Amino acid sequence: MLRLLTRLCGTTLLLALAACSGSSTPSSVHSSSTSRGTLAENPPLRIASLDAATLQADLSATPSGAQLLQITGAPICGVDFYYLQFWTVGGANESTESSGALMVPTGSAAACSGPRPIVLYAHGTQTNKAANIADITDPNNAEGALIAAMFAAQGYIVVAPNYAGYDTSTLGYHPYLDATQQSDEMIDILAAARSALPNTLASATSDNGKLFVTGYSEGGYVAMATQRALIASGATVTAAAPMSGPYAVEAFGDAIFFGHVDLGSTVFAPLLTTAYQHAYGDIYTTTSDVYSPTYASGIDTLLPSTMPIATIFASNLLPQTALFDSATPTVTIPGNAALSAQLTAALAVPSDPNNPDTPLFDLGFGSSYLINNAYRVSYALDAAADPDGAVPTPSAGVPLAAVEPTQTLRKAFYLNDMRYGAWAPNSPTLLCGGDQDPTVFFQVNTGTMQAYWSGTPAAPLISVLDVSAPPAGPFSAVQTAFQQSQAAELAYYESAAGGGNSPAAAAQLLVEGYHSSVAPFCSLAARSFFSQF
Repeated sequence: MLRLLTRLCGTTLLLALAACSGSSTPSSVHSSSTSRGTLAENPPLRIASLDAATLQADLSATPSGAQLLQITGAPICGVDFYYLQFWTVGGANESTESSGALMVPTGSAAACSGPRPIVLYAHGTQTNKAANIADITDPNNAEGALIAAMFAAQGYIVVAPNYAGYDTSTLGYHPYLDATQQSDEMIDILAAARSALPNTLASATSDNGKLFVTGYSEGGYVAMATQRALIASGATVTAAAPMSGPYAVEAFGDAIFFGHVDLGSTVFAPLLTTAYQHAYGDIYTTTSDVYSPTYASGIDTLLPSTMPIATIFASNLLPQTALFDSATPTVTIPGNAALSAQLTAALAVPSDPNNPDTPLFDLGFGSSYLINNAYRVSYALDAAADPDGAVPTPSAGVPLAAVEPTQTLRKAFYLNDMRYGAWAPNSPTLLCGGDQDPTVFFQVNTGTMQAYWSGTPAAPLISVLDVSAPPAGPFSAVQTAFQQSQAAELAYYESAAGGGNSPAAAAQLLVEGYHSSVAPFCSLAARSFFSQF
């Protein structure tokens, strides 16, 4: 998460909450039911309670906290933080307990009690198995702090799952980018939160029926999948704001396998293959089918982990950036030497001097790499036989591959792509991100979904915000603020306080942090968007 938020959560919030946290809720009743959406304990545990004045004073006490307030605005409401434990299902439809947050606005202001709208929020990728977005006393819970200040302290009831496989969930894996499971879990925690709300200490705050769905990164994908699932169920979504998500999973996978390797890919890969192996059972026979001998053993149970990701890299359990072999694999297609040569060239380390992203993509290759050459070739052959409509050259309507893929990982991407099922939003939808994102490519994902819905009845409902574009339109203030923040961050990295880096090194650090840095500004845009409805 953003550097300023990391520093913030490690200081002021922890100190303030130490004095006001507690479980001063009525005696809870334990449910014997394991039906989806059922609360395990009702009322849920209240972890902490902050009034608006304390929250503002606490944030204002440090430069980083003051900077966060400049983005979110001063708190209008206090916030009660509740810890929900509820029942859902895993990727193989197995019953599992999960957990998450219910953040309830409190206070005397009109926006802080009575009927209030719900923001159903999905968080970004986590490697820490113990992560709990409800625990605002955790100094590492930067995303929890952000959504509390951005939404709950402004009068929205916030509901946010930790996801199955995290915190107290006994599921031995996380169903990562599994559209069915993750949308089901979002709907389950929403049901659990609605049953908990009347029994909380903030019971004067109630659900007014307006539902806003949003999330960032992995959560952006989950938010869009949840919007789709809610529409299919007949539920009403007032508005949605998926942010920086990998929506076009097949197109994104194709771009990566053909050498446009995103930052974080060596973490995302094992999360994906493990999730899809549990969901479909055919991604591999053994992990060595996919992964190089250096990393294959134990990779299916590696993430999420209680071991810090830095330790995982340092212990050589994963390579930090090298997804593929720097030695180009040879593609041989019997009877088609021309296509064989073309595909072999397409799998080489990027070498386009006119592409500013080439140095970034180069990081995805090395001599100690994650994915087997043979597996990469099998994926490339499938993509060449039946290409996605979005990459490498977009076609009208950017359709999915015309025929369901036969390569099993690509087939999983196809089934979980947000173009699958030919659905479209039926309520206002904001897609926010940044076109310089090295982690979740903006044009391949946000651009593809925008193009997919263009010319359909849904098109007038879709708004797209690129925070790096020249400021213009209803979100120009957000774009200006983000770009000023990036300039300040670059100056910080070049300063003594930021390490006194060379301009080139500072620019590299800025690129590495770009994806996280977009989050608060897209969240601000989402709140502004929701306020219209």
